[in-house]
Amino acid sequence: MVDYVRWQRASRAAAAAGQPEPELPALAPLSINLDLTTACNYACDHCIDWEILNSKVRHEDERLRASIRAMALRGLRSVILIGGGEPTLYPGFAEFVRFVKELGLQTAVVSNGSRNDRILQAAPYLQRGDWVRLSLDAGSNEVFRQMHKPSSQSLTLDEICGWIPRIKAVNPAFEIGFSFVITWHGGSRGDVRVIENIHEIEAAAERAWRAGFDYISFKPFLERQPDGAEVMDPHKVAAELQQIVERIRAAVARARARAPAGFAVLESTNLRQLLAGTWQAFTRQPRQCHMQMLRQVVTPLGTFNCPAHRGVAKARVGEAALWQQPGFAMAATQRILGAFDASTECAQVTCLYHGTNWWLEGLIASSTPLPADAPAAERADWFL
Repeated sequence: MVDYVRWQRASRAAAAAGQPEPELPALAPLSINLDLTTACNYACDHCIDWEILNSKVRHEDERLRASIRAMALRGLRSVILIGGGEPTLYPGFAEFVRFVKELGLQTAVVSNGSRNDRILQAAPYLQRGDWVRLSLDAGSNEVFRQMHKPSSQSLTLDEICGWIPRIKAVNPAFEIGFSFVITWHGGSRGDVRVIENIHEIEAAAERAWRAGFDYISFKPFLERQPDGAEVMDPHKVAAELQQIVERIRAAVARARARAPAGFAVLESTNLRQLLAGTWQAFTRQPRQCHMQMLRQVVTPLGTFNCPAHRGVAKARVGEAALWQQPGFAMAATQRILGAFDASTECAQVTCLYHGTNWWLEGLIASSTPLPADAPAAERADWFL
């Protein structure tokens, strides 16, 4: 982080003096979202990545592993195995988790829960500080099946949640979370209307704690703009927005009040902003997004600068195995740091890293001497 801020200061000083921009130092992202596959066995109406699912493009496993190794040598600290597709459908999923852990990286998995047998296989490799989160979004079997449309005609929320005690029995060290994307009438993915699930919030929380999950995490429904940005768009339901907000706030409060000790009811950053009515403040971005250096998204379709622009051409840093050649990857990252204007491209994005980006922007613009060491104690949480 200090090396990056130093480089930014030197880069801006060079630009002001009409001199060439210095090269980025030998860095790598601190954290990556890694889409192991675009394959998915669900057909969720509310899926933010619908357009890129089930493509025929695949990772070359050895090149992917070489890229991860190269990043780990340069400072990569964590990997989140997530979608684009369903990560447990990747051939050798459990062995890939083992590979990542052998590199000493913090590891997380975001799964739809359909292949919890593979989560069970990977569980022995995970450690304290790692986590698994299942995207379930419902409290009842009926709404779960209506929202997710699993390819298996028999798969139920009961079956998915029934795996949690078995996984915990194998390895209780890591956390398992229940993810709930809140949807409402009037929301849509293009012309497809999504099914509302606000009425399922309390039932989902109760189901989660009874099944043995460590927490439930609530977040608002997001959709893609025509330019590809991942946004929260309450304007679609402007007339009903306040009523929707009140219903969500009340349901989450009731879920929290009923939760037993040791079980957490969490709200995402953008949900907190929606409930507070301050979500638009988080859409004001600096011109330069510094998180492009700290966190990238590696998919079979290429490497991208942010989860909010996964699969979008203008946000593409390079090919999937970009970091197999670190020098080339650094040049590509330096290029997109200069070319991608976040104040325009992310002007409608309620950015989770809004505060971090502005903090770094202020630090770069300041003349305050940079510390040789981190100014605070290490928290050992590298998922950003």
